[in-house]
Amino acid sequence: MSDLIAAIATGSARSAIGVIRLSGEGAIACADSVFRAKSGRKMAETPSNKLIYGEIHGQNGALLDTCLCTVSRAPHSYTGEDTAELQCHGSPAGLGAILTALFEAGARQALPGEFTRRAFLAGKLDLTEAEAVIDLIDADTLAAVENAAGQLGGAVSRKTEPVYSALLDMAAHFHAVVDWPDEDIEEFEAKKYLAVLTGAEEVLSALLDTFGRGRLLRDGVRTAIVGRPNVGKSSLLNALLGFERAIVTSLPGTTRDTVEDTCVLGNRKLRLIDTAGIRGASDEVEKIGVERSFAAMASAQLILAVLDASRPVTEEDLAVIKKAAGTAPTVLILNKADLPQRLDPSALPEALPRLSVCAKTGAGVAALSDALAGLLPDAPDAPDGEVLTNARQAGEVSAALAGVHAAKAAIEDCVTPDAVLTEVEAALNALGRLTGRTLSADVTERIFSRFCVGK
Repeated sequence: MSDLIAAIATGSARSAIGVIRLSGEGAIACADSVFRAKSGRKMAETPSNKLIYGEIHGQNGALLDTCLCTVSRAPHSYTGEDTAELQCHGSPAGLGAILTALFEAGARQALPGEFTRRAFLAGKLDLTEAEAVIDLIDADTLAAVENAAGQLGGAVSRKTEPVYSALLDMAAHFHAVVDWPDEDIEEFEAKKYLAVLTGAEEVLSALLDTFGRGRLLRDGVRTAIVGRPNVGKSSLLNALLGFERAIVTSLPGTTRDTVEDTCVLGNRKLRLIDTAGIRGASDEVEKIGVERSFAAMASAQLILAVLDASRPVTEEDLAVIKKAAGTAPTVLILNKADLPQRLDPSALPEALPRLSVCAKTGAGVAALSDALAGLLPDAPDAPDGEVLTNARQAGEVSAALAGVHAAKAAIEDCVTPDAVLTEVEAALNALGRLTGRTLSADVTERIFSRFCVGK
């Protein structure tokens, strides 16, 4: 058993329900020290996974809350240890008082991610499943939720486990042939193992190919809003966000620096970057702002080029459009649709999708979701967890794939079995790191430090 940890699992904000978790040696006894069931029974005498109604008292006997309590006994719990959970009212002050009472009874404050880390160390979750926990917490779209939930259910492991098993059989045979040459062991068959490596190559390549879509799914599409001064870029940002994030005035050049935030449009997450108006500027501060606008455009995965549809197209407009179209997928936003229209659509590049909006009122902005169709990698309609969203996981799959490629090339070049074995073991090690079979303590520490306290 590990030492006893406790934490508020529902964050610090005021809410209807607040949950405090306990895990480790003495968890049930610690819960009994503060919780008094209305039935009079101790939680130590109560069946696992049954909600019990009662009161919580501090160590001085003062009533702190009425709540529900449940316990789970090792090894049949999230962490694999004895656990207890108190479902209280969500007052931060009340939860803090209850947590203090638990500390006085022998628990200590849980570290970030310590509950899930214990679940991983107990073999309740592999590392891809553990990482899916934080992805599920951070998910902003339904697609991200579904994909993270699929990974929490073991989708990545189910995809890679057959590859790992096949390569392990291959390595075991190689070891047998090399270490016991005089034994009656089936000879190394190049054709047979080329087929194994080709199958592994196909699975790992297909999995790695999902990372581009997965990164957009989790992190969002880096979207630069660009255009001349006073065309409505900041108004568009505010309309997409649904609140006043950027200052909007009738004075050109109000935005001097980039302003960033995220929004969900349809089933896509956009990382919006409102930029300074692009024009020939004499003011030193505005010049820096324009330079940052070009930098934001250069790093963007999507560009919304905003034009003032109440004015004719200018050379500056066309220069911005040309720069944008040569950098990333671009949508022309014809703003100020509520005013008399003086912009000639025929002056704009026909190949670029366009959208007429009134950013001031939000009219037409929702249609941007349809305008993005075909411009970006498709978000999975019903992702089942087999879309990689994690750079660490993608790196390990890539390393495993490189090992498989090298082993296959070694066989095709008729090198000795021990050289092939070296590459196969490199692939196995990478797959082991992927799921956490083989992982250094410092990497584990880094992964779980991303988690919130109480998870």
